[in-house]
Amino acid sequence: MMKLMRELCLASGVSGSEDEVADIIERELKDVADTIERDNMGSIIATKKGSKKAPKVMLAAHMDEIGFLVRFIDDKGFIKFSKIGGIVDSILVNLTVTIHSSVGEDVIGVIGSKPPHVTKPEERKNVIPSDELFIDIGAKDKEDAEKMVAVGDVITFNSLFVEYPNNLIMGKAMDNRAGCYVLIEVLKRINTDATVYCVGTVQEEVGLKGARTAAFKLNPDMAIALDVTLSGDHPGIKPEEAPVVIGKGPSIIISDAGGRGILASKSVKEMLIKAGDENDINYQLEVSDGGTTDGSAIQLVHEGIPVGVLSVPTRYIHTPVSVCSMDDIESTIELIVAAINNL
Repeated sequence: MMKLMRELCLASGVSGSEDEVADIIERELKDVADTIERDNMGSIIATKKGSKKAPKVMLAAHMDEIGFLVRFIDDKGFIKFSKIGGIVDSILVNLTVTIHSSVGEDVIGVIGSKPPHVTKPEERKNVIPSDELFIDIGAKDKEDAEKMVAVGDVITFNSLFVEYPNNLIMGKAMDNRAGCYVLIEVLKRINTDATVYCVGTVQEEVGLKGARTAAFKLNPDMAIALDVTLSGDHPGIKPEEAPVVIGKGPSIIISDAGGRGILASKSVKEMLIKAGDENDINYQLEVSDGGTTDGSAIQLVHEGIPVGVLSVPTRYIHTPVSVCSMDDIESTIELIVAAINNL
């Protein structure tokens, strides 16, 4: 259980480069699914076939993580980068990163900045914009750097995976490797007449792209997006800003992005609530003004698809040190399995 979660979190999968994560999902489900394929966008679709008269259910968890691309190498061998996905500049200074080189071995770099000795007092109060930052890989000049990396190379946070007390875990890309783990385990455990499509989607962080194309291909009768959500149980967040917390089960999303994202389909929402109540599985209800998920793209395909969203509460999302609970992940799996088996 923990070994797989660790492997998923440490895998590289910045938007547009999700193959490493897809390979793990395929390996885990090759003896479980009836068919496994990858669509034109790169999303992986593992299908467990049911009876012809039973409903077709799509489960979607995005494989991609936020990260960077090498944009420019200057004459001194320092690297300028572009952000991929929603990254706040304030977390970047002096972080270590891994550049997944297309011309050689992976390279460890550090995001550099001026040391405090030469930083003016007024500057210390300001967040340094990412376009003023750079990555140092120890190159002596541009020619030396180009032997190690190339423009367009993918860059990920260089992060640990740590098992905390109380069955908590910390690492990069919990958003959304937690959902990928749930996806894998659900297909292993379900016992249903329904046809179930477990889809690891691509490019969610940059526009919900893979979910839209996969849903168009499959045209399911209903869908559930699996993701993470903000946990408001740490200093700096008011309860009314993020009432969902770690340790009380997954969040059944009623609405996100102030309704500009998903307004969950009544039938799917009630199906998930019923499964939780009847099986004594913890869950939380959430109305969010924050971001949105693959569910928003899926529900707009063809004539419209009934969609719900189930999310694992997670601290410090979109940083290299996200924290969530394996107990909440297990409750998420149990809730989806119960709901699908009820079909």
